[in-house]
Amino acid sequence: MDDELNKLGSDLSRKLGSKLTGFAVNHGELTIEVGRNQIKDVMTFLRDDEAYRFGCLVDICGVDYPEREERFDIVYHLLSPWKNLRLRVRVTTDAVTAVPSIVEVFPAANWFEREAFDLYGVEFEGHPDLRRILTDYGFEGHPLRKDFPLTGFVEPRYDDEQKKVVYEPVQLMQDYRDFDYLSPWEGMGTAIPGDEKASVVEEGEGKS
Repeated sequence: MDDELNKLGSDLSRKLGSKLTGFAVNHGELTIEVGRNQIKDVMTFLRDDEAYRFGCLVDICGVDYPEREERFDIVYHLLSPWKNLRLRVRVTTDAVTAVPSIVEVFPAANWFEREAFDLYGVEFEGHPDLRRILTDYGFEGHPLRKDFPLTGFVEPRYDDEQKKVVYEPVQLMQDYRDFDYLSPWEGMGTAIPGDEKASVVEEGEGKS
């Protein structure tokens, strides 16, 4: 299987030329690396090429690597029902540079790109309606970024005087506490208080 995928990667590299910056096969999946500004042309080629016919866009997702200069991976998953092939296409971008939208190539990308914008803050240039799709009105930040706080920035509540939902900065009602719990799933190296009683009971039962 890997040999076939490597052959596919080499063939796509030959056909796409400089638009494809690399490819790799991992866990039985082929991933090709594409320049950000070339993504629209590449996706059009993959859809229309008679040899492979990647006509189905399954998903678009994001990955955040805050330590990198271009911290975001935008990953496109394609399927060729005619050839029984799957392909992963990846581009990178930073927090301010937009990625060209592929809605004109795959209309199904509309909501996928909105989701990536909502959760990661990645903008898609040329998208017909780029607005949030999962978070609430007035939501601040992008919750799948690694630097997004677990509490969020604001919290909603119903204001009886204004007769509407309002958003206010998050207020923690108590100081943060560090609970020292021992997980039984990880195997405890110390005894739980009270375990010594069990050994006493076992000794007493043995004597009787």
